[in-house]
Formats: sequence, C-alpha cells, structure tokens
Amino acid sequence: MNDKVLAMIMAGGKGSRLSPLTKHRAKPAVPFGGKYRIIDFVLSNFINSGIFSIYVLTQFLSQSLTEHIKDGWQFGSNILRDHFITPVPAQMRTGGKWYQGTADAIYQNIQLIENHNPDIVAVFGADHIYRMDIRQMISFHRAKNSDVTIATLPLPRSEAGGFGVIQVNEDWRIIGFQEKPKDPIPIPGQPDMALISMGNYLFNSDVLQEVIRKDSENNDSEHDFGKSIFPEIYQKKRIFAYNFKRNNIPGVISSEKNDYWRDVGTLEAYLESHKELLSPSPPFDLYNNLWPIKTASYSSPPAKFACDAEGKRPEISNSIIAEGSIINAATIINSVLGRNIIVESGAHIEDSIILNDVKIGARAKIRNSIIDKKVNIGDDETVGYDAQQDRQKYYVSESGIVVIERGSGMAS
Repeated sequence: MNDKVLAMIMAGGKGSRLSPLTKHRAKPAVPFGGKYRIIDFVLSNFINSGIFSIYVLTQFLSQSLTEHIKDGWQFGSNILRDHFITPVPAQMRTGGKWYQGTADAIYQNIQLIENHNPDIVAVFGADHIYRMDIRQMISFHRAKNSDVTIATLPLPRSEAGGFGVIQVNEDWRIIGFQEKPKDPIPIPGQPDMALISMGNYLFNSDVLQEVIRKDSENNDSEHDFGKSIFPEIYQKKRIFAYNFKRNNIPGVISSEKNDYWRDVGTLEAYLESHKELLSPSPPFDLYNNLWPIKTASYSSPPAKFACDAEGKRPEISNSIIAEGSIINAATIINSVLGRNIIVESGAHIEDSIILNDVKIGARAKIRNSIIDKKVNIGDDETVGYDAQQDRQKYYVSESGIVVIERGSGMAS
C-alpha cells in the first residue's frame, strides 16, 4: 500500500443509550469482553492493517479513554514520527462550540490533516465490535477511482430500517440516501437486501478538506457526514459503497463471520454481544491470533479457581474470566468477568457481565445483570431476581437488565 493514510477516529459521542455505563466514561472507553475496551477493536483494525498514523478525537468524559490510550496504545520510539496514536480533545476552535456533528469534528481539527499531508483520510467510528482489513477497502477505493468510499453492510430489508440506508447502482456507485426508512430501497439484483452505512469512510484528502470547509459556511447544515454532506455531494463527486461482506480476515474459524459487525449502543445490544462471545461456535472469536485484538496490558496475576474449606469446587461453564480474578467455590454460568474480581464461596452468577475490581459476597445471587467497576455486593444479596426490589436500588432497563453503577453496591 503506497498511499499515505491518516486515521481520524471519532470517539467523542456521549453514548447516552448505554447509560449508566457511560455516566462516568465515554462510550468507546466502556469495557468489553473481559479485558478490552470498545475502542480497542477499531484501533486493532488499523494497526493490523498496517496503518499507524491515528488521531482519536475525544469530547465528553474522555479521561479514562485518554488514560487507556496512554497505557496501551503508545509506540516506543520517537524516530518513527508517522507512528502515533494521539488523543485529541475538543478545543472549540470555531467560536467556542462543542462538535456540532461528525463533519464539524473533522473541520475543527483540519490543521492536523494539513500538517500530516496524507493522500487518504480514514474517518472511522469508535463504537463498534468487528474485524476489518482496511487495506482491502483502500484497494477498492483506488480501483474505483473514488473520491469518497463508505463502508456498508448488506442487511435484510426488514432489519435495515433502523440505520442509514444507501442506494447504489450496479457498479456500487452511490445514487441516493435514506435515513432510517420504513421501506428501504433494495440492492440491485438483491430484492430482499438493503445496504446500511457502517459509519466508516475513506476520503481523498483534498476532497475531504474541500467539502468540510464548504459545509462549515452553511448555517443550515447539521455538519454531519451522513445527514448533510453525503446527500449534498453524491451527484458531484465519485462516491462508492464498499461491501463489508467481501472483507476477508486471516485466521477466521469456521463459525466466525467475516462480516460480523455490532453496534453495542444499548444495554440490550451490549449484553447480547457478550452472549455471542460465549457461544460454542462464536460469530466473533476473540482467540484469532492472526488478527489479534490488542489492548493495554496490566500486571495482574493469573485467574485462580479455589475450593472452599470443605472441599467444594467452583463450577464454571460457558464463561470468560479475566486475569487477577479469584473464584472461591462459586457457580458461574454464561457470564463474562473482568479483571481483579473476587467471588466468594456459594455465590451464583448467571447471564451477567461483571466489570473490573468487583467483590461478590458469599452466597450472593446475580442474574441478567451488568455490574460496573468497583462495586461491592454483600453476602446473601440478590440482584436480578426481584424487579421491584432492583428498581428501588439500581437502574433497570425496559427489558429487565439490572445495571449497578460504578462504585455502588452493599458493603459486606
């Protein structure tokens, strides 16, 4: 790949639909899969694709995200000046305003593009779980002589209405847009399928700078690529849709899907995507060493599974347990436990996600719950069994998922 590529990762959204997990952190900083954070997936895709010039645009509640990037995503030499992953906080360069949309976020940091002088700018979101070889998308971009390329995913029309839908011709050149339509327009030759935008874009650098400068002067614009810029320029510029289903990743096992892509923007989607990790034949496999998901490394000891004084053993099935955790003769079923968790004897955890630094007391029972960091659940307490009781103490979603906020719980 001869093109000089600069990545601009959009990591500044509030993630309000994932509250209360986003009450104290940005959505891309939310832990995922026992040891990762959501942003690790897009960063891993760029590093595995051989793209090492990366700015991460932050905004709301960015401290833990910035610290995570510092702890896990720094290159070791100042000699390689084009190798960097740098958080960029919102600096209100245009009249003292927060970012007004995705295009405005790039415009407010246009000097970074000018200084780096890339051939291609990759504008990607930080909120999704997937594997992608971005080099393959760049090859498509160049083969089509495209000004802009949008990563897209074919979905059944019955499922596409909740997303931005893209219309293409037979050559996959974009000819129209629909925003969360009731009746999505199908893909040519595939009457039951529609194309949704994944929120990942490649721009020729000169085209990007041109369109965001022009957009910044339009007071009626929402300053968003999907809502404002693309519907305005698709008839004037060469804009193509890249089919994510054609992206091939090395090391994918038979059960894993090359086109796996999940927006974990709600508590239900967050819990469901963890259940997919635990499947005997997972559609997304964390254990692919040829396309690894990288993250910060901590000096926690290995996980420990201990019998109690009477010789009772822990019973663990279909679960992920991260380093530093100690499981004392407890039962854990269909659950994901993060780092440095202590589960006392007789506790029962099922269909739940437990984040880092949590203590679960003896004989406690937890079901269908998400417990945030630094929570202490006392002996004999129950969570997820009595909805009325849970609502008096914790946040409970409409579908019944109990969420215990960071730093709360009952002392044992």
